[in-house]
Amino acid sequence: MATTKKKIEKEEVVIRFSGDSGDGMQLTGTQFSNTTALLGNDVSTFPDYPAEIRAPQGTVGGVSGFQLHFGNSKVYTPGDYCDVLVAMNPAALMANLKWMKKGGTIIVNGESFTDKNLAKAGYDENPLPKFKKGDYNIIDAPVQTLVREAVKGLGLDLKSVERTKNMFALGVTYWLFNRPLEHTEVFFERKFSKKPEVIQANILALHAGYNYANTVEALGAHYVIKKAELTKGTYRNINGNVATAWGLIAAAEKAKLTLFCGSYPITPATEILQELALRRDLGVKTFQAEDEIAGIATSIGASFGGHFAVTTTSGPGLALKSEAIGLAIIAELPLVIIDVQRGGPSTGLPTKTEQSDLMQAIYGRHGESPCVVIAASSPSNCFDYAFEAGKISLEHMVPVILLTDGFLANGSEPWRIPKMADLPDIKVPFIKEGTENYLPYERDPETLVRQWAIPGMKGYEHRVGGLEKMDKTGNVSYVPENHELMTNYRQQKVDKVANEFPLPKVHGKDSGKLLVVGWGGTYGHLYSAVDELIKQGKDVSYVHFNHIFPLPNNVDTIFEKFENILVCEINMGQFANYLSMHLPQFTYQKYNKVQGLPFTIDELTNAFNKILEDK
Repeated sequence: MATTKKKIEKEEVVIRFSGDSGDGMQLTGTQFSNTTALLGNDVSTFPDYPAEIRAPQGTVGGVSGFQLHFGNSKVYTPGDYCDVLVAMNPAALMANLKWMKKGGTIIVNGESFTDKNLAKAGYDENPLPKFKKGDYNIIDAPVQTLVREAVKGLGLDLKSVERTKNMFALGVTYWLFNRPLEHTEVFFERKFSKKPEVIQANILALHAGYNYANTVEALGAHYVIKKAELTKGTYRNINGNVATAWGLIAAAEKAKLTLFCGSYPITPATEILQELALRRDLGVKTFQAEDEIAGIATSIGASFGGHFAVTTTSGPGLALKSEAIGLAIIAELPLVIIDVQRGGPSTGLPTKTEQSDLMQAIYGRHGESPCVVIAASSPSNCFDYAFEAGKISLEHMVPVILLTDGFLANGSEPWRIPKMADLPDIKVPFIKEGTENYLPYERDPETLVRQWAIPGMKGYEHRVGGLEKMDKTGNVSYVPENHELMTNYRQQKVDKVANEFPLPKVHGKDSGKLLVVGWGGTYGHLYSAVDELIKQGKDVSYVHFNHIFPLPNNVDTIFEKFENILVCEINMGQFANYLSMHLPQFTYQKYNKVQGLPFTIDELTNAFNKILEDK
């Protein structure tokens, strides 16, 4: 019989689900996140998994994890250290114990702690007896036995039964944090609509975990986290890749153009192509090319034909696309290139995050090849910056590179769905029918943007290609002075985009001892670390950049008011070096991390305090 247990209110909680790649930890974490978001908590997630399709089972290298942080106020990061760890095997415990808070709860599948599995994980002996007497609350659950007992009447084979272990773990955490089961049950019914026995097995395993938690003495309390006070509206949980795809679709609708995406699958960008391929109902056209070069080449062709054209990739693919980006630059055709950054070089760390494509995005092409570079900073605002990338590209007739990264692409958070009426219009510079004496490279005197004529428009035929063009006519030209003139035009046209960029806002005081500078996907961790120190009365402020090339105007007016400028990035210091080139009157200190992981708030606050305490 279930015992009556007390309820304890908490403001925020961090949970990590961890196990072998085949243990379903990503699905488990996603279900907990979605349920929690539906209950009105703010959530931030961090999926972490190995690059190998068949990672070595039972080894630390094969561990897949999903961390989430939820609370009753705005959550900016997936959290540093865990209140609860679910470890489905010894390797999961070995890989994640360092991320546990002292006094935290560790839920383990005790039956997986066999001699063979312990040896694979690097343990000389079973650590659980020692942990039970130490700093953690250990819940040693006989998961396999309880799951088999729960589903024994369904006639499933052993392999199918084993696949429901993750739902047992989910049921335990649902009880622990007072989450309802109904949303996950509906998910099963939709996902396995043609397999009723699988639906029933997962539901039974979920309930088995929930009931086990209700009876086991080591779990003496529910934890209650109240709703967060979010801006009123309709919300859904969204990851960065899906948000990016939807931002592109919204831009196409506002521009009244058909969206075309020509791409080659590459981790961690593939989901954008997949999401766009599902949206034929909205008129989206997608093409999965045989390689990266073909992907961007088809997009340039679609742009020439009057489509809103995009291509998606990660760092290695951006390198392969570089020559074709130059073609779009010299032809002055609109094109959006999404680069979801990952660890490198070469294949590097394909499932891990990094910010090391910045210099490649800005300068990584032959010749004088300027294009606009912007960066998203949260999973949900990938929508906003994908939309903005489309707007800039179409209105200025330039290629735009949008940088996201693996952390943003796979991480998720609640997103307030905007109304299309609230999004700005996109004014495409099409040549107007009836315009006389059309010259394809005649420019608007203010923006230097040329007018766009589409093939098939009678009287507006013109040449497009990779050779240099004569000013105004677009005819092939080898005149030295004309090449310099056109080169200057292309650069100045990109430079003028800065007039539309807002000056970044400073979080904290406008002047002081330390200004922390970040860009892209580091926003949540940097904001949280600086905010923590501001609340302690420390003399620190923060500014974050989403518009990279060109920089917003008057950035110097921010920097000149601080004694120290510390640039923090997940690379070896590329943005700091870039700032040194463009604003050389300032000295930039660097704080860098290149581990395939995001920053932690602890390490950031320690770095900031060292500068603040330096007399």
